[in-house]
Amino acid sequence: MTTLMETLAVSELGQFAFLKDIGIVLGAGVIASLLMAGLRLPAVTGLLVAGAICGPFGLELVGDIHTIDTLAEVGVVLLLFTIGLEFPLSRFLKIGKPLLIGGTLQVGLTSAATIGIALALGLPFETAVPVAFAISLSSTAIVLRGLSDRGEIDAPHGRFIVGSLLFQDLCVIPMMLTLPVLAGGGTPGEVLKQTGISLGLAALAVIVTYVLSRAVLPYLLARVDKTRSRESFVLAILAICIGIALATGYAGLSLALGAFLAGVVLADSPFANRALTEVMSLRDLLTGLFFISLGMMFDIRAVIEHPLLVGGIFFAIFLGKAILATIAALFMRFPARAAVIAGLGLAQMGEFGFVVMNTAAREPLHLIDMAGEGRWITAAAILTMFVTPLVIRFSPHLAAGARLLRPLEKLLGVQAIDEEVTGHDETTDHVIVAGYGVSGRMIVNALKAVSIPYVIMEMNAETVRAARSDGEPAYYADVTSEEALEHAHVKQARAFVLTINDPGAAQRTLDTIRRVAPDLPIVVRARYHGEGLSLKALGATEVVSGELESSVEILARVLRLMNVPRNIIDRELTLVRQNTQLSARRATVPRGTLGDMGPLGELKVESYQVTEGEYADGKSLADLHLRSKTGASVIAVSRAGKVIDNPDPKTPHKAGDVLYLLGSLQQVRDAMSLLDSGTVPENDPVGDGTRIWKRDD
Repeated sequence: MTTLMETLAVSELGQFAFLKDIGIVLGAGVIASLLMAGLRLPAVTGLLVAGAICGPFGLELVGDIHTIDTLAEVGVVLLLFTIGLEFPLSRFLKIGKPLLIGGTLQVGLTSAATIGIALALGLPFETAVPVAFAISLSSTAIVLRGLSDRGEIDAPHGRFIVGSLLFQDLCVIPMMLTLPVLAGGGTPGEVLKQTGISLGLAALAVIVTYVLSRAVLPYLLARVDKTRSRESFVLAILAICIGIALATGYAGLSLALGAFLAGVVLADSPFANRALTEVMSLRDLLTGLFFISLGMMFDIRAVIEHPLLVGGIFFAIFLGKAILATIAALFMRFPARAAVIAGLGLAQMGEFGFVVMNTAAREPLHLIDMAGEGRWITAAAILTMFVTPLVIRFSPHLAAGARLLRPLEKLLGVQAIDEEVTGHDETTDHVIVAGYGVSGRMIVNALKAVSIPYVIMEMNAETVRAARSDGEPAYYADVTSEEALEHAHVKQARAFVLTINDPGAAQRTLDTIRRVAPDLPIVVRARYHGEGLSLKALGATEVVSGELESSVEILARVLRLMNVPRNIIDRELTLVRQNTQLSARRATVPRGTLGDMGPLGELKVESYQVTEGEYADGKSLADLHLRSKTGASVIAVSRAGKVIDNPDPKTPHKAGDVLYLLGSLQQVRDAMSLLDSGTVPENDPVGDGTRIWKRDD
């Protein structure tokens, strides 16, 4: 009994310690996030700093780091799962080229450069290779979180970054299999054979998982949804996410990549939005723990003991990776500005880099000395992760020096607007449409319908290729480039329409246009109303806020649903416009029906056709006394295919006329009886339900 009580007491103490650690970590994360919010900095930076303070190299406030690391790994899985939910297969296939070619260039250039520098510094080849592998990998969790928060996953630089990150995750398999060869644990031939088998099995597992999931998951979730149990639905979503992640993990791929695949599978299902809503809170909590756990790896003592060495490694990793990733993006024919932003987004070392380094440091491999070079590299790498959220936020401003890369752009053929396009080289008095998404296509179709010439500028190469195949004057170009605008004949244009999704690029475009063509009318689409003032200050002639336009539409529809009279709705919309943004478009209000208008819901509209020889044939409304005898009204008459509203009560009706009657159900029935036979039933004169019919003679 004593032993049992002691065991229970120890277990309770362990639980208490675990809860204490979680409480300390969460409290530190909240305080750090509030401080970052006050400084207008990303919350992720605060979480990393909180981890560094609470960790074993800081104040040592947390005792059980292993449990927090485990929860953090679940957070990464959920983060990649939710990003996959917003990334349907159709969208995923669009990044195939950046994934294969761009990812190969980025990883290859970074690994080769790192190996060369490491050998020059005296590190053995067996150590240089795993270090190069680790440094070539970027942080999927931090970067995708930043892109998702800023809505830039679909931006040109976002597509390159996402493709490169997914390629890096795939590279972890051959990297890990190469380590035993470097330690002398196998011949190159054996490793190549094992790598090929592992990659083949992994690819097969992904294909089988995807096919089975597409066939089974919708049916499974539909059955769960029928239970009307929120708990069952959440459990099913988590089981699917973890199950697919484990399946790909057993196949040799990373759990995070499997979770992303699970999200992609569900993204095309009708349950995607609900799944995203249900797991969002849990994801945010566990992802926060992940960023805190990364901060705990930071060894401040290494920085204090060797500040110049750690600082040099930090700048070498960050600037080196940024430059090489930018070059890789330029080879992919991305404009300089997008290439620079992509390079800055991939400049840090990632979480899987630490996995590679830790594996290489363990026995029996022992390729890296974690008390020596490994300790310094780890400290510098954590610093690159600290600054990444800030760099992602300010990267549009940091890319201002992209003009210096214009000679390299020309060398690589990036600025495709320089190419001559038959029939469009002498365009004048035209409209330039920057951005060929949904808005851009609508504008182009309207311009084409009214025979106004136009030129399209777009930074998605696939979109430009498709547009050109349709005969459109589309060019692959950076709209922030003065040279690109010159080639689009901006000085001879009648107007410039800017519909891109990048606020920073929009501001730089306005600044460039105002220097080149100061009098050109510019219409800009902004995502948020708050962006309008800065865009106006930079020279936009008109700014249309998507946030405001959608809010006005919602306001109009809500007031209509509340049965507010139309003149009051118009007044409120006018007030909103006057206080925010005037519009050349007339306010539209959904057309109401009688059923939507409360007291009028009991009224009916019915049609009646006059036939030859009937009582109504040849008689006018004045002759029939329809309204006074039945209470129904004739609101319109259809004659010879033409509808006459507010018909003249003295005009006789003809055979074939269709009368539209408005009234209560009984009034309409009485009116049809009068039109038919001239009789109108009296209303129950004796109180027993009997109706007496009288002829109108």
